[in-house]
Amino acid sequence: MNAQEIIALEQRYVVQTYKRAPFVIERGEGCTLYDSDGRAYIDLVAGIAVNALGYGDREVLGAIMAQAPKLIHISNLYHSEPHARLAARLCQLSFADRVFFCNSGAEATEGAFKFARAWAKAKGEPDRIEIVAFTNSFHGRTFAALAATDREKYQAPFRPLLPGVRFARFNDLESAAATITDKTCAVIVEPVQGEGGIHVAENEFLVGLRRLCDERGALLIFDEVQCGLGRTGTLWAHQPAGVTPDMMTLAKPLGGGLPIGAILVTQRVADALHPGDHGSTFAGNALICAVASVVVDRISRPEFLASVREKGAYLAERLRGMNLPHVKEVRGRGLMLGLELDVEANKVVQAGYARGLILVNAGDMVLRLVPPLVISRQEMDTAVERLAGILAEM
Repeated sequence: MNAQEIIALEQRYVVQTYKRAPFVIERGEGCTLYDSDGRAYIDLVAGIAVNALGYGDREVLGAIMAQAPKLIHISNLYHSEPHARLAARLCQLSFADRVFFCNSGAEATEGAFKFARAWAKAKGEPDRIEIVAFTNSFHGRTFAALAATDREKYQAPFRPLLPGVRFARFNDLESAAATITDKTCAVIVEPVQGEGGIHVAENEFLVGLRRLCDERGALLIFDEVQCGLGRTGTLWAHQPAGVTPDMMTLAKPLGGGLPIGAILVTQRVADALHPGDHGSTFAGNALICAVASVVVDRISRPEFLASVREKGAYLAERLRGMNLPHVKEVRGRGLMLGLELDVEANKVVQAGYARGLILVNAGDMVLRLVPPLVISRQEMDTAVERLAGILAEM
Protein backbone atom coordinates (compact mmCIF):
# COMPACT_ATOMS: atom_id res chain seq x y z
CA MET A 1 0.00 0.00 0.00
CA ASN A 2 1.19 3.52 -0.73
CA ALA A 3 0.90 6.41 1.72
CA GLN A 4 -2.39 7.74 0.37
CA GLU A 5 -3.99 4.30 0.49
CA ILE A 6 -2.90 3.84 4.11
CA ILE A 7 -4.20 7.27 5.08
CA ALA A 8 -7.51 6.61 3.30
CA LEU A 9 -7.86 3.29 5.13
CA GLU A 10 -7.23 4.96 8.49
CA GLN A 11 -9.74 7.70 7.74
CA ARG A 12 -12.35 5.11 6.75
CA TYR A 13 -12.01 2.76 9.73
CA VAL A 14 -10.37 4.53 12.69
CA VAL A 15 -12.33 6.80 15.05
CA GLN A 16 -11.22 10.31 14.12
CA THR A 17 -10.01 11.68 17.45
CA TYR A 18 -6.51 12.55 16.17
CA LYS A 19 -5.26 14.96 13.54
CA ARG A 20 -2.40 12.94 12.13
CA ALA A 21 0.49 14.23 10.00
CA PRO A 22 -0.04 13.91 6.22
CA PHE A 23 2.46 11.08 5.71
CA VAL A 24 3.10 7.53 6.90
CA ILE A 25 6.06 6.82 9.17
CA GLU A 26 7.69 3.55 8.22
CA ARG A 27 10.77 3.19 10.41
CA GLY A 28 13.11 4.94 12.81
CA GLU A 29 16.81 4.89 13.54
CA GLY A 30 18.40 6.74 16.43
CA CYS A 31 16.71 10.16 16.47
CA THR A 32 15.58 10.05 12.84
CA LEU A 33 12.23 8.92 11.45
CA TYR A 34 11.66 7.91 7.83
CA ASP A 35 8.34 8.01 5.99
CA SER A 36 7.12 5.56 3.38
CA ASP A 37 8.49 7.79 0.59
CA GLY A 38 11.98 7.74 2.10
CA ARG A 39 11.96 11.28 3.54
CA ALA A 40 13.93 11.71 6.78
CA TYR A 41 12.86 13.78 9.80
CA ILE A 42 14.77 14.76 12.95
CA ASP A 43 12.46 13.75 15.76
CA LEU A 44 11.97 16.31 18.53
CA VAL A 45 8.86 14.59 19.89
CA ALA A 46 10.03 11.04 20.74
CA GLY A 47 6.51 9.67 20.61
CA ILE A 48 5.50 12.43 23.08
CA ALA A 49 8.46 11.98 25.45
CA VAL A 50 8.24 8.18 25.24
CA ASN A 51 11.17 7.04 23.10
CA ALA A 52 13.89 8.23 25.45
CA LEU A 53 16.47 5.91 23.89
CA GLY A 54 15.42 6.71 20.33
CA TYR A 55 14.61 4.12 17.69
CA GLY A 56 16.23 0.76 17.14
CA ASP A 57 18.21 0.80 20.38
CA ARG A 58 20.19 -2.44 20.51
CA GLU A 59 19.68 -3.07 24.22
CA VAL A 60 15.93 -2.54 23.97
CA LEU A 61 15.67 -4.80 20.93
CA GLY A 62 17.89 -7.34 22.66
CA ALA A 63 15.61 -7.41 25.70
CA ILE A 64 12.56 -7.93 23.47
CA MET A 65 14.18 -10.76 21.54
CA ALA A 66 15.48 -12.45 24.68
CA GLN A 67 12.20 -12.29 26.61
CA ALA A 68 9.54 -12.71 23.91
CA PRO A 69 10.30 -16.39 23.11
CA LYS A 70 10.14 -17.27 26.81
CA LEU A 71 7.11 -15.39 28.12
CA ILE A 72 5.08 -12.36 27.10
CA HIS A 73 1.97 -12.37 29.28
CA ILE A 74 0.57 -14.49 32.10
CA SER A 75 -1.56 -11.93 34.05
CA ASN A 76 -1.02 -10.86 37.64
CA LEU A 77 -2.31 -14.16 39.00
CA TYR A 78 1.24 -15.51 38.74
CA HIS A 79 4.82 -14.48 39.51
CA SER A 80 7.43 -13.58 36.90
CA GLU A 81 11.03 -12.57 37.42
CA PRO A 82 11.02 -9.43 35.18
CA HIS A 83 8.04 -8.03 37.10
CA ALA A 84 9.70 -8.48 40.48
CA ARG A 85 13.09 -7.21 39.31
CA LEU A 86 11.64 -4.01 37.84
CA ALA A 87 9.65 -3.25 40.99
CA ALA A 88 12.74 -3.71 43.15
CA ARG A 89 14.84 -1.48 40.92
CA LEU A 90 12.31 1.35 40.90
CA CYS A 91 12.10 1.25 44.70
CA GLN A 92 15.89 1.19 45.05
CA LEU A 93 16.16 4.29 42.86
CA SER A 94 13.41 6.31 44.53
CA PHE A 95 11.61 7.15 47.75
CA ALA A 96 9.16 4.28 47.25
CA ASP A 97 8.62 1.08 49.19
CA ARG A 98 6.16 -0.53 46.77
CA VAL A 99 5.08 -0.34 43.11
CA PHE A 100 1.77 -0.96 41.37
CA PHE A 101 2.06 -1.52 37.62
CA CYS A 102 -0.54 -0.43 35.09
CA ASN A 103 -0.58 0.35 31.36
CA SER A 104 -0.49 4.13 30.94
CA GLY A 105 -0.12 7.49 32.63
CA ALA A 106 -3.87 8.03 32.84
CA GLU A 107 -4.28 4.66 34.54
CA ALA A 108 -1.54 5.60 36.98
CA THR A 109 -3.46 8.77 37.87
CA GLU A 110 -6.69 6.84 38.33
CA GLY A 111 -4.96 4.33 40.57
CA ALA A 112 -3.25 7.01 42.64
CA PHE A 113 -6.59 8.70 43.31
CA LYS A 114 -8.15 5.39 44.34
CA PHE A 115 -5.20 4.67 46.61
CA ALA A 116 -5.53 8.10 48.22
CA ARG A 117 -9.19 7.56 49.03
CA ALA A 118 -8.50 4.08 50.34
CA TRP A 119 -5.73 5.47 52.54
CA ALA A 120 -8.02 8.15 53.99
CA LYS A 121 -10.74 5.63 54.76
CA ALA A 122 -8.24 3.23 56.31
CA LYS A 123 -7.19 5.90 58.77
CA GLY A 124 -10.80 6.59 59.75
CA GLU A 125 -11.54 9.65 57.60
CA PRO A 126 -14.11 8.49 55.02
CA ASP A 127 -15.17 12.08 54.25
CA ARG A 128 -11.65 13.03 53.16
CA ILE A 129 -12.27 12.47 49.43
CA GLU A 130 -11.18 15.64 47.60
CA ILE A 131 -8.27 15.96 45.20
CA VAL A 132 -6.38 19.24 44.72
CA ALA A 133 -4.79 19.87 41.32
CA PHE A 134 -3.35 23.00 39.69
CA THR A 135 -3.90 25.39 36.82
CA ASN A 136 -2.40 24.28 33.48
CA SER A 137 -2.25 20.70 34.74
CA PHE A 138 -2.57 17.59 32.61
CA HIS A 139 -3.01 14.18 34.22
CA GLY A 140 -4.74 12.10 31.52
CA ARG A 141 -7.95 11.59 29.57
CA THR A 142 -9.87 9.04 31.67
CA PHE A 143 -12.63 10.32 33.92
CA ALA A 144 -10.85 10.97 37.21
CA ALA A 145 -7.63 12.01 35.46
CA LEU A 146 -9.58 14.34 33.21
CA ALA A 147 -11.33 15.89 36.20
CA ALA A 148 -7.86 16.91 37.48
CA THR A 149 -6.77 18.24 34.07
CA ASP A 150 -7.15 22.01 33.75
CA ARG A 151 -8.18 22.13 30.10
CA GLU A 152 -11.69 23.30 29.23
CA LYS A 153 -11.77 21.84 25.72
CA TYR A 154 -10.80 18.41 27.05
CA GLN A 155 -13.37 18.43 29.85
CA ALA A 156 -16.39 20.09 28.23
CA PRO A 157 -17.66 17.20 26.05
CA PHE A 158 -17.62 14.72 28.92
CA ARG A 159 -19.13 16.47 31.92
CA PRO A 160 -20.18 15.64 34.56
CA LEU A 161 -16.75 14.39 35.61
CA LEU A 162 -15.57 12.95 38.92
CA PRO A 163 -16.73 15.33 41.66
CA GLY A 164 -14.45 16.52 44.44
CA VAL A 165 -11.54 17.95 42.43
CA ARG A 166 -10.46 21.50 43.31
CA PHE A 167 -7.88 23.65 41.53
CA ALA A 168 -5.26 25.99 42.98
CA ARG A 169 -2.86 28.26 41.09
CA PHE A 170 0.38 26.61 40.03
CA ASN A 171 3.47 27.95 41.82
CA ASP A 172 1.26 29.83 44.29
CA LEU A 173 1.50 28.54 47.86
CA GLU A 174 -1.12 30.96 49.17
CA SER A 175 -3.61 29.59 46.67
CA ALA A 176 -2.66 26.03 47.60
CA ALA A 177 -3.05 26.77 51.30
CA ALA A 178 -6.53 28.16 50.67
CA THR A 179 -7.56 25.11 48.62
CA ILE A 180 -6.17 22.21 50.68
CA THR A 181 -8.65 21.48 53.47
CA ASP A 182 -9.57 18.74 55.93
CA LYS A 183 -11.54 17.20 53.05
CA THR A 184 -8.43 16.81 50.88
CA CYS A 185 -7.08 13.27 50.58
CA ALA A 186 -4.37 14.09 48.02
CA VAL A 187 -2.63 16.90 46.16
CA ILE A 188 -1.32 16.10 42.67
CA VAL A 189 1.24 18.21 40.83
CA GLU A 190 3.66 17.91 37.90
CA PRO A 191 7.18 19.03 38.91
CA VAL A 192 7.44 20.23 35.31
CA GLN A 193 4.15 20.71 33.53
CA GLY A 194 4.15 19.18 30.06
CA GLU A 195 0.90 19.49 28.13
CA GLY A 196 0.09 22.70 30.02
CA GLY A 197 2.99 24.63 28.47
CA ILE A 198 6.33 23.49 30.02
CA HIS A 199 6.13 25.32 33.34
CA VAL A 200 8.71 24.37 35.99
CA ALA A 201 7.53 24.11 39.59
CA GLU A 202 9.66 26.30 41.84
CA ASN A 203 11.59 24.38 44.49
CA GLU A 204 9.98 26.47 47.21
CA PHE A 205 6.55 25.58 45.85
CA LEU A 206 7.17 21.83 46.07
CA VAL A 207 8.70 22.21 49.53
CA GLY A 208 5.65 24.21 50.59
CA LEU A 209 3.24 21.62 49.21
CA ARG A 210 5.02 18.91 51.20
CA ARG A 211 4.66 21.00 54.35
CA LEU A 212 0.98 21.77 53.69
CA CYS A 213 0.16 18.12 53.04
CA ASP A 214 1.90 17.06 56.25
CA GLU A 215 0.15 19.75 58.27
CA ARG A 216 -3.30 19.01 56.87
CA GLY A 217 -3.16 15.24 56.66
CA ALA A 218 -3.18 14.83 52.89
CA LEU A 219 -1.00 12.77 50.56
CA LEU A 220 1.32 14.40 48.02
CA ILE A 221 1.40 12.91 44.52
CA PHE A 222 4.04 13.87 41.95
CA ASP A 223 2.97 13.22 38.37
CA GLU A 224 6.23 12.42 36.58
CA VAL A 225 4.63 10.64 33.64
CA GLN A 226 6.27 13.05 31.20
CA CYS A 227 8.97 14.81 33.20
CA GLY A 228 10.32 11.77 35.05
CA LEU A 229 12.99 9.18 34.25
CA GLY A 230 15.80 11.47 33.18
CA ARG A 231 13.88 13.88 30.95
CA THR A 232 14.91 16.93 33.01
CA GLY A 233 18.50 15.78 33.63
CA THR A 234 17.89 14.20 37.02
CA LEU A 235 16.35 10.77 37.36
CA TRP A 236 13.25 12.28 38.98
CA ALA A 237 12.14 15.82 38.20
CA HIS A 238 11.36 16.55 41.86
CA GLN A 239 14.89 15.84 43.09
CA PRO A 240 16.23 19.44 42.88
CA ALA A 241 13.59 20.48 45.43
CA GLY A 242 14.87 17.99 47.99
CA VAL A 243 11.39 16.69 48.87
CA THR A 244 9.72 13.34 48.35
CA PRO A 245 6.07 12.55 47.66
CA ASP A 246 3.84 9.83 49.07
CA MET A 247 3.09 8.61 45.56
CA MET A 248 4.60 9.16 42.12
CA THR A 249 3.10 8.26 38.75
CA LEU A 250 5.28 7.11 35.85
CA ALA A 251 4.64 5.98 32.31
CA LYS A 252 5.81 7.47 29.02
CA PRO A 253 9.54 6.57 28.77
CA LEU A 254 9.39 3.62 31.14
CA GLY A 255 8.69 0.93 28.55
CA GLY A 256 10.98 2.14 25.78
CA GLY A 257 7.93 2.49 23.52
CA LEU A 258 5.88 -0.37 24.97
CA PRO A 259 2.84 0.55 27.11
CA ILE A 260 3.46 0.53 30.85
CA GLY A 261 2.62 2.80 33.77
CA ALA A 262 3.53 2.62 37.43
CA ILE A 263 2.43 4.06 40.75
CA LEU A 264 5.27 4.27 43.26
CA VAL A 265 4.05 4.45 46.86
CA THR A 266 5.31 4.57 50.43
CA GLN A 267 4.54 1.73 52.80
CA ARG A 268 1.89 3.74 54.63
CA VAL A 269 -0.08 4.02 51.39
CA ALA A 270 0.50 0.36 50.51
CA ASP A 271 -0.78 -0.68 53.93
CA ALA A 272 -4.24 0.66 53.04
CA LEU A 273 -4.54 -1.70 50.05
CA HIS A 274 -5.55 -5.34 50.09
CA PRO A 275 -5.93 -8.17 47.55
CA GLY A 276 -8.72 -7.33 45.13
CA ASP A 277 -8.74 -3.58 45.80
CA HIS A 278 -7.25 -2.75 42.39
CA GLY A 279 -6.07 -4.67 39.36
CA SER A 280 -5.14 -4.76 35.68
CA THR A 281 -5.09 -7.71 33.29
CA PHE A 282 -2.19 -6.62 31.13
CA ALA A 283 -0.14 -4.63 33.62
CA GLY A 284 3.46 -5.48 34.34
CA ASN A 285 3.72 -8.38 31.93
CA ALA A 286 7.05 -10.14 31.56
CA LEU A 287 7.99 -8.69 28.16
CA ILE A 288 7.33 -5.07 29.07
CA CYS A 289 9.04 -5.35 32.45
CA ALA A 290 12.14 -6.89 30.88
CA VAL A 291 12.36 -3.96 28.47
CA ALA A 292 11.59 -1.40 31.17
CA SER A 293 14.44 -2.74 33.30
CA VAL A 294 16.85 -2.00 30.45
CA VAL A 295 15.45 1.51 30.07
CA VAL A 296 15.65 2.27 33.80
CA ASP A 297 19.19 0.92 34.12
CA ARG A 298 20.42 2.97 31.15
CA ILE A 299 18.78 6.23 32.11
CA SER A 300 19.71 6.00 35.80
CA ARG A 301 23.45 5.92 35.09
CA PRO A 302 25.10 9.14 36.35
CA GLU A 303 26.95 9.68 33.08
CA PHE A 304 23.72 9.36 31.10
CA LEU A 305 21.93 11.90 33.30
CA ALA A 306 24.92 14.25 33.05
CA SER A 307 24.71 14.05 29.26
CA VAL A 308 21.03 15.02 29.37
CA ARG A 309 21.84 18.06 31.50
CA GLU A 310 24.65 19.08 29.13
CA LYS A 311 22.52 18.61 26.03
CA GLY A 312 19.59 20.45 27.57
CA ALA A 313 21.75 23.40 28.55
CA TYR A 314 23.32 23.48 25.09
CA LEU A 315 19.97 23.35 23.29
CA ALA A 316 18.45 26.05 25.49
CA GLU A 317 21.54 28.27 24.98
CA ARG A 318 21.35 27.82 21.20
CA LEU A 319 17.66 28.66 21.12
CA ARG A 320 18.06 31.75 23.29
CA GLY A 321 21.24 32.91 21.57
CA MET A 322 19.75 32.96 18.09
CA ASN A 323 17.06 35.52 19.01
CA LEU A 324 14.56 33.56 16.96
CA PRO A 325 11.64 35.53 15.54
CA HIS A 326 8.25 34.89 17.17
CA VAL A 327 9.88 33.32 20.27
CA LYS A 328 8.93 35.21 23.43
CA GLU A 329 10.51 32.84 25.96
CA VAL A 330 12.50 29.61 26.17
CA ARG A 331 11.82 27.68 29.37
CA GLY A 332 12.11 24.22 30.84
CA ARG A 333 14.79 21.92 32.19
CA GLY A 334 17.01 19.31 30.60
CA LEU A 335 15.58 18.02 27.34
CA MET A 336 12.09 19.21 28.17
CA LEU A 337 11.90 22.70 26.70
CA GLY A 338 9.05 24.98 25.72
CA LEU A 339 9.15 27.91 23.30
CA GLU A 340 6.45 30.49 24.05
CA LEU A 341 5.46 31.93 20.67
CA ASP A 342 3.48 34.87 19.36
CA VAL A 343 2.13 32.68 16.54
CA GLU A 344 0.14 29.47 16.77
CA ALA A 345 2.44 26.60 17.62
CA ASN A 346 0.56 24.21 15.36
CA LYS A 347 1.49 26.31 12.33
CA VAL A 348 5.15 25.76 13.19
CA VAL A 349 4.51 22.04 13.65
CA GLN A 350 2.91 21.78 10.21
CA ALA A 351 5.68 23.80 8.58
CA GLY A 352 8.27 21.55 10.19
CA TYR A 353 7.28 18.56 8.09
CA ALA A 354 8.48 20.19 4.88
CA ARG A 355 11.85 20.91 6.52
CA GLY A 356 12.31 17.44 7.96
CA LEU A 357 11.36 18.19 11.58
CA ILE A 358 8.94 16.34 13.84
CA LEU A 359 7.57 18.87 16.35
CA VAL A 360 4.67 19.05 18.79
CA ASN A 361 2.85 21.81 20.64
CA ALA A 362 1.98 22.16 24.34
CA GLY A 363 -1.14 24.26 24.19
CA ASP A 364 -1.95 26.80 21.49
CA MET A 365 1.11 29.04 21.74
CA VAL A 366 3.90 26.82 23.06
CA LEU A 367 6.20 24.64 20.98
CA ARG A 368 7.39 21.63 23.00
CA LEU A 369 10.82 20.09 22.42
CA VAL A 370 11.13 16.60 23.97
CA PRO A 371 13.58 14.73 21.71
CA PRO A 372 15.04 11.32 22.46
CA LEU A 373 17.54 11.71 25.28
CA VAL A 374 20.23 10.23 23.02
CA ILE A 375 20.07 13.12 20.52
CA SER A 376 23.48 14.42 19.39
CA ARG A 377 24.75 18.01 19.30
CA GLN A 378 24.91 17.83 15.52
CA GLU A 379 21.25 16.80 15.35
CA MET A 380 20.30 19.60 17.74
CA ASP A 381 22.25 22.13 15.66
CA THR A 382 20.54 21.00 12.47
CA ALA A 383 17.13 21.08 14.14
CA VAL A 384 17.66 24.61 15.49
CA GLU A 385 18.77 25.86 12.06
CA ARG A 386 15.69 24.35 10.44
CA LEU A 387 13.44 25.78 13.14
CA ALA A 388 15.01 29.21 12.63
CA GLY A 389 14.22 28.97 8.93
CA ILE A 390 10.59 28.11 9.66
CA LEU A 391 10.15 31.01 12.06
CA ALA A 392 11.86 33.46 9.72
CA GLU A 393 9.32 32.65 7.01
CA MET A 394 6.28 33.16 9.26
